[in-house]
Amino acid sequence: MSTTDSLAAQSTSPAGLPGKRTVLVTGASGYIGGQLVPALLEDFTVRVLTRSPDGVERQAWRDEVDVVVGDASRPEDVRRALDRVDVAYYLIHSMEGDTTGFEERDRATATLFAEEAERAGVQRLVYLGGLHPRDERLSPHLRSRVEIGRIFLDSSVPAACLQAAVILGDGSASFEMLRYLTSRLPAMVTPSWVDNPVQPIAAEDAIRCLRAAADLPSGVNRTFDIAGPDVLSYRQLMQTFAEATGRRRRLIVPLPVLTPGLASLWVGLITPVDAALARPLVGSLIHPAVAHESDLDEYLGGPCQIGVDEAIRTAMRDARPDTGPRNLALCTAAVIATAAAGTAVTDPQSQWYRRLDKPEWQPPKAAFPIAWTSLYALIAGTSAAHLTTLERQGRTEEATAYRTALGANLVLNAGWSALFFGLGRLPLASAEAILLTASSADLARRAGSTRPRRRRLLSPYAAWCAFATALTADITRRNRRKS
Repeated sequence: MSTTDSLAAQSTSPAGLPGKRTVLVTGASGYIGGQLVPALLEDFTVRVLTRSPDGVERQAWRDEVDVVVGDASRPEDVRRALDRVDVAYYLIHSMEGDTTGFEERDRATATLFAEEAERAGVQRLVYLGGLHPRDERLSPHLRSRVEIGRIFLDSSVPAACLQAAVILGDGSASFEMLRYLTSRLPAMVTPSWVDNPVQPIAAEDAIRCLRAAADLPSGVNRTFDIAGPDVLSYRQLMQTFAEATGRRRRLIVPLPVLTPGLASLWVGLITPVDAALARPLVGSLIHPAVAHESDLDEYLGGPCQIGVDEAIRTAMRDARPDTGPRNLALCTAAVIATAAAGTAVTDPQSQWYRRLDKPEWQPPKAAFPIAWTSLYALIAGTSAAHLTTLERQGRTEEATAYRTALGANLVLNAGWSALFFGLGRLPLASAEAILLTASSADLARRAGSTRPRRRRLLSPYAAWCAFATALTADITRRNRRKS
């Protein structure tokens, strides 16, 4: 089916007219939603609501579903998406950690969805939340998950609110955090929650539970804990990952002073998981995450039996290789080579340079090595992270284009030094500085396609190049005869 604003997909009426029931999946561009859709297609007409059509376009099932492009916080979009829907999956989670206002936004979006589901005559709501202890003060992220489940349970539409801990599957954010922490660090300092018990579930079992929830009897309106058979600490989970992937045991030293905020920044630095996403993941792990019941097994025809070791091996079987260290090494080497080439021809103590008429607003000499060293570090780190994300998502053409753009930028970077200091060609250096500024802005734009934060990280480089362009142009104007 094609992307539509008018919803052509039909649904079975409560009276049981011929045809498949219609199911709506929100969050289909995410990992769980993307895995759930093909599990539903055999028995349902599937519709997805997404703000990111590009994420859906890359899915193998794209042509088999009806795509509604819209925002779950907009009543008109939700109303269109829920039209003639029998079962609605709510897989939308704010991953903004404990930033101001995220709980209010989540509450408002869930309330709107529940109200529109009631109005549309939806027969079943299915929500995926998080396992949590019953008698502890929860992190903001988990607290919000619990509240969203309660909003759905309090509506007139029967709801099944499934609650899971770490989902073990290639593409799951919690699995990526586990994978990259364990594979990249043979020794690590961790928060004290590393010894909290956790009961992971294989992605295959999680999808099976979600699929089964669509067929629950109409009288069922409750939460269900879903989990695999193994209960272990997060420390043991990392050691199990190391063993399952042929690595040595990791040296793990817990520190009680490492707060969730600091831990999320550390996770964001070491792994491809952004610090903003790591914050709610870490916030969830500060609590024990063990199932209190297994009542959904009655409807599944048996318990979830895939253990941690098998789930990890399955997830890693088709996982893309970790190209992060390689990308970081190559980007760092390219940046160092650029810096070395520029330094080799730069001599601010030369008689020619000292005789130039320079503006009063030129920064002191000591500012330039400090600024450039910081910027070069940002270029290497951000570019490596961006390339790694593109490769993990299979966006190889974009990765190749970024490498080309980065190479051109670094050539322009070193070329400015050669033109200005090496050859004393001030007009050419001014023109080249303009190209460098445009190239730097383009790098920031490209990096932002995987995460907006990366655009912000490279923006100072573009700003500094723009400043250098203005400075070069002014020096050129003041020294026309010498150029």
